[in-house]
Amino acid sequence: MAAEMAAVAVLLPFLGAAAGLLGTRRLGRGASGPPGAVDRGVYRRAAWYAILPTAVSTVLAGWLLVVYLGNLPPGFSAYVAPSGGVRPPAGAMEGVLTVVGTGAIPITIGLRVDELAAVIGVLVGCVALAVQVYSAGYMRDEPRYPSYSAFISLFTSAMLLVVYAGDLLVLYVGWEIMGLCSYLLIGHWWEDRANSRAAVKAFLVTRVGDVGFLFGLFTLGLAARSFHISTVLDRVPEMSTGTLVAATLLLLFGVAGKSAQVPLHTWLPDAMAGPTPISALIHAATMVAAGVFVVARLYPAFLGARPSLDLLAVLAALGMLGAALAALAQDDLKRVLAYSTISQLAYMAGALAAGSDQAAIFHLVTHGAFKALLFLCAGAVIHAVGSNLLSDMGGLRRSMTVTFPAMTIGFAALMGVPPASGFFSKDAVLAAIEHAATGAGPLTDAAAWLLYACALLTVAVTGAYAARAWLRTFFGESRVRQVPLPEPEPGVAHVWDGREAPASMLWPIGLLAVPALLLGFTGTGLLEWSSAVISLLLALLGAGVVYASWRADPAADPARVLGPLRAPCERAFSVDAAYHRVFVVPVLWLARAVGRADDTVVDGAVRGSGRLAVAASGLLRRAQTGNAQVYLTGVLAGVLIIVIGAVVLI
Repeated sequence: MAAEMAAVAVLLPFLGAAAGLLGTRRLGRGASGPPGAVDRGVYRRAAWYAILPTAVSTVLAGWLLVVYLGNLPPGFSAYVAPSGGVRPPAGAMEGVLTVVGTGAIPITIGLRVDELAAVIGVLVGCVALAVQVYSAGYMRDEPRYPSYSAFISLFTSAMLLVVYAGDLLVLYVGWEIMGLCSYLLIGHWWEDRANSRAAVKAFLVTRVGDVGFLFGLFTLGLAARSFHISTVLDRVPEMSTGTLVAATLLLLFGVAGKSAQVPLHTWLPDAMAGPTPISALIHAATMVAAGVFVVARLYPAFLGARPSLDLLAVLAALGMLGAALAALAQDDLKRVLAYSTISQLAYMAGALAAGSDQAAIFHLVTHGAFKALLFLCAGAVIHAVGSNLLSDMGGLRRSMTVTFPAMTIGFAALMGVPPASGFFSKDAVLAAIEHAATGAGPLTDAAAWLLYACALLTVAVTGAYAARAWLRTFFGESRVRQVPLPEPEPGVAHVWDGREAPASMLWPIGLLAVPALLLGFTGTGLLEWSSAVISLLLALLGAGVVYASWRADPAADPARVLGPLRAPCERAFSVDAAYHRVFVVPVLWLARAVGRADDTVVDGAVRGSGRLAVAASGLLRRAQTGNAQVYLTGVLAGVLIIVIGAVVLI
């Protein structure tokens, strides 16, 4: 029964997407309005096709979680201490629709509901529903709203398929559909070339990672002689260390691409070109969380490959600190949150490397709540201001009486300030990393201590950039341009109107503020007060430095505390520029060389053969004069030559 309900939860958003694409026409000329007016009937149908199936899927996901918790064995604890390692499995509810024979390893078309899937399914449903409701207000004047909302529904269905998949290749189908949807949604405002380029960049970078990811799935499946996830996990102890290391290293390519981790993280900040609700969807519960989810799903394989965990720890250490420093120097509010996402996902990767999948998933869930809240609040701010830039904001707390307290809760959770949810989950991660540094985890000492040092520094930097964004958005003198623009700039849904966002945007914000504030209390068993106190002091230290800088000169940017580091941090350490020189420039040169070779050699040969044929035909044409006497003379000359030749030869 549980598997059937999971199948319905996956299919409903898919059907909603199909209805949105096929059952509504493009919003353009209103039924009785002037050209360019929105047909409100079409708009309302598209909104219902998007919201209603997602709402039912969310209810089903919650029901699956309740059913799973009701089937737990007696005495099974919901959480274990980070030092306890991986919790023994409590079983899973599975169902198989069919088995596809391939001539070698069969593919099982079925779904699986265990603790991990049940929890993440609720997270996906809740965030997707909030984004759909929010988008109905944010995109109310958007001519392409039906396709936009349909692609969100397809995105939701794909992520639920990844979460509930019982087979590695079924999981991969959802994985790739998400990549397609991200391309379509990031490039929603494709008229602006920068937006379309950002969509292409996201698509290509994640596809690079997915090549390794697919080969990693094949390696595990061939070693286990099955792609069925339960079978693969059961046969991990039988696999050689070399096989596990090869498989997990390949999987990390896909994880780095999908979860925007070093070195494939550069697409995520540019993905802010899409509408702000899409940023909330991608960053909070779906695409970027999928990589961390897959590592947790196949965690026994990673525990059997210690070199892979060491590599994951090093990449997480570099990613969390580097992205946090980049966030501190950005002027675009959405890019601040984008780099924050990279940093927070690196925390989750660090917890997985340190040996605590429970702490990683706990932070993934709380992060999904408070980061979705932050992005939706950012959308409300942009909706009111008409700009993404912090330098165009300020003093908004007086006019945005709902968004201000909600975003304050989000920033508190991001910093790790109690009682917000991030305080509990982030410190569970830090406790796990601390245990690994003291030799209780699977990491080597060098990797563990590097991870721990970077994690502590990142806590302070996180406090700094969160405080900076909060102060520059809501405090000080207003820098808002109070003259509405004739047309919104590309990537901005509305221009300044001096008012709070509409109710359809405020309701999701208010509802997400509740879990962002209180969800952490469900994981108090993962908290260790020694590391929590250290983390809180470091976060307050970072925030205090920024506050002192802002207080000294409220009109100036507190990012000046970075000193000479500000320019490289603002450029995100020029990683994009380095990739451009190392990869893009040589590929473009090679493409031009191939183009020239094709033009001069291949096409030259074709053109040369054509010229040769024309020249030969010119010679033959000279004999075709149309004069019968010339033809008769030629015949007689030929006969004469033949006769003379015959006489001479005989």
